[in-house]
Amino acid sequence: MSLLGQSAIFFGAAVVAVPLTKRLGLGAVLGYLAAGAMIGPWGLSLIGDVESILHFAEIGVVLLLFIIGLELQPSRLWTMRKSVFGLGALQVGCSAALLSLAGVVFGLSWLEALVVGLALSLSSTAFALQTLAEKRQMPTRHGRAAFSVLLFQDLAAIPILAVLPLLASGDAVTSGTEPELEAQLVAVALAFGAVAAVVLGGRMLLRPCLRLIAASGIREVFTAFALLTVLGTALLMEQVGLSMALGAFIAGVLLADSEYRHAMEADIEPFKGLLLGLFFMAVGMSVNIGLLIEKPFLIAALVAGLIAVKIAVLYGLGRSYGLNDRSSWYLAIAISQGGEFAFVIFNIAVGARILEHGLSELLILVVTVSMVATPLLILIMERLSAARGKPVQKDEPVPAIEEDNRVIIAGFGRFGQVVGRVLRAKRIGFTALEVSSAQVDFVKKFGNKIYYGDASRLDLLRAAKADQARIFVLAIDDEEASLRTAETVKKNFPHLTIYARARNRSHAYKLIDLGIETVTRETFFSGLEVARSVLGSLGVSSAESAKIVETFRIHDERRLMAHRDIHHDIDKMAEVAKTWAKELEEIFEEDERRQEERAGTD
Repeated sequence: MSLLGQSAIFFGAAVVAVPLTKRLGLGAVLGYLAAGAMIGPWGLSLIGDVESILHFAEIGVVLLLFIIGLELQPSRLWTMRKSVFGLGALQVGCSAALLSLAGVVFGLSWLEALVVGLALSLSSTAFALQTLAEKRQMPTRHGRAAFSVLLFQDLAAIPILAVLPLLASGDAVTSGTEPELEAQLVAVALAFGAVAAVVLGGRMLLRPCLRLIAASGIREVFTAFALLTVLGTALLMEQVGLSMALGAFIAGVLLADSEYRHAMEADIEPFKGLLLGLFFMAVGMSVNIGLLIEKPFLIAALVAGLIAVKIAVLYGLGRSYGLNDRSSWYLAIAISQGGEFAFVIFNIAVGARILEHGLSELLILVVTVSMVATPLLILIMERLSAARGKPVQKDEPVPAIEEDNRVIIAGFGRFGQVVGRVLRAKRIGFTALEVSSAQVDFVKKFGNKIYYGDASRLDLLRAAKADQARIFVLAIDDEEASLRTAETVKKNFPHLTIYARARNRSHAYKLIDLGIETVTRETFFSGLEVARSVLGSLGVSSAESAKIVETFRIHDERRLMAHRDIHHDIDKMAEVAKTWAKELEEIFEEDERRQEERAGTD
């Protein structure tokens, strides 16, 4: 069949299956899996060469890791070191130990059990991140914890893949022959050299090249160079025996502080979405339905055992790391499946004669079925806990915005609407942007004009004539979306004066770090008003109540700015908070003493 015919089959199957599973609340990933199974060798047999398609579709995972790297600035990566190398290392170690022990109990040799345990301890980065993104759970505590664990797993896959040939050649090494050991040492040296080359090249060459290409003004060439950067880095890593995804991730991190990160992300995003969908379909096509029909109870038991072990480990670690019960369950279920690295590890183990082909095929089927089970388990979890998540928004085109206003309000919820009502009362025009279609429909019922769209999108901001506006009111509720929008506006429309709403002190610090000078914490002033009223009810005069509240406000805002450099260190923040609280008490005590002295003098 021609390439054009295969493409038509892929697109047709996705168009049928994905909207159906989305409508049923099962998510897009399960739709892609079902579409792949439908057109694969065990379905309608419309597509045959599954392995080649799966290998090509892994580029989708590569692009996903590159975009994750773009969004993960080195400073933020450093702040995550405890969760990545603490939580992630414990998850891999505990899961691998328990799964290896289970393998020995069921008759595997210690070497076979070790390889199986290590492979099954890894989860699917593509599946988990896609599912969390669909559920809008990436900014949550369990979403960040899941990302940290997945990041460590991607890093851990490198030494696992490197050590497999050494395990297979253990007899040769112990008998005194050293060629294979020397070859491994050379491979390790090449791997370190490749990583160093990527880091140095990213620091010294990438940005000047991007600057030169961007100056040409030809967007197609910029897109081509973005793809070349990702695929070239991934290919270099593959040639030295490392993970393509790791190379792409490193390249993304190196460009995370670049002024071109948003442009590269926007250009690569469509390719990532298409190829990730193809990857999920290829996984669906690779499912050995015949073996599933032949041994359904064995496979069901193995899948249940794998998921149960990983859920138990992850739930326990989540609770020990301070997550509440519900977040720990979400963390455990989201990354309880096997991962795509297991396919690679099992294939290498078969080639190195560590595992038999039949066992490898059975385990690959177990990993695949565990992937299929993940969105179903998350759905069951949501139903059982009666979780009311935010609706997944449709990806709509940029609206045509005819207004030409001096003020843009991003986020038209409770906070943004108050600002808008005041401006409307003074007949000052504004352009309101809101990402929630439900909120857009609700606000329109009251006669307000509002536009649907993600305000962090550069094309939407340009359509809203941000280049001609003077004021940008950042009133977005979601913290991650707020920071993403603030960064886009600061870099692309530096002339705009930004008035930002922060959900809390942590959010405020992040906005200040981006260079936003006017930040208002949403509950701070309303809390001060309630405090003033409480003082009045306790018999404090209105003048004295106002003075106390104003002193507290000045002191707290001074503290907010003074602590901006240490807000990442929770322990230090807790320590200085006690000092400042004591200082505030002393200020009030000094005021009372002076009042008493004045009263005595009078």
